Amino acid sequence: MRTYDDIDRRILDELQRDASQSLDQISERINLSRNACWRRIRAMEDDGVITARVALLDPAKLGLGLTVFMQIRTNAHAPDWLQKFSTATKSMPEIQGVYRMTGDLDYLIRARVADMAGYDRLYQTLIRKVPLSDVSASFVMEEIKETTALPL
Repeated sequence: MRTYDDIDRRILDELQRDASQSLDQISERINLSRNACWRRIRAMEDDGVITARVALLDPAKLGLGLTVFMQIRTNAHAPDWLQKFSTATKSMPEIQGVYRMTGDLDYLIRARVADMAGYDRLYQTLIRKVPLSDVSASFVMEEIKETTALPL
């Protein structure tokens, strides 16, 4: 496993802040030649550290103003049930994250929907696709911090 130095971290910080920057802009900001910057970025892409470059969208402006966290409990823990659950949740674009948890919860789902009716459609679709023992939901009233940037 390759280790990453301060220059790599500065490049990653720049890309996390704005991946649409040109190579010239990034190299100028971190005081590195264009070619050296390109080689480091390419190496981090090859290593899988940089997995994608995306545009971040404003969900409220796209009619997806409600964030919901669904707490899932199940009595089924067999590999075939997990595969069915994984396939179902991956097929639903409203679901942005699915996490297997320790403690009282089995799974935590983070989703974006337009409103309560949108949540109900999401819930109904999910329970039709896979059997669940208990589903409860919490709705975000205010986003205090939301970031995709990793602390480097």
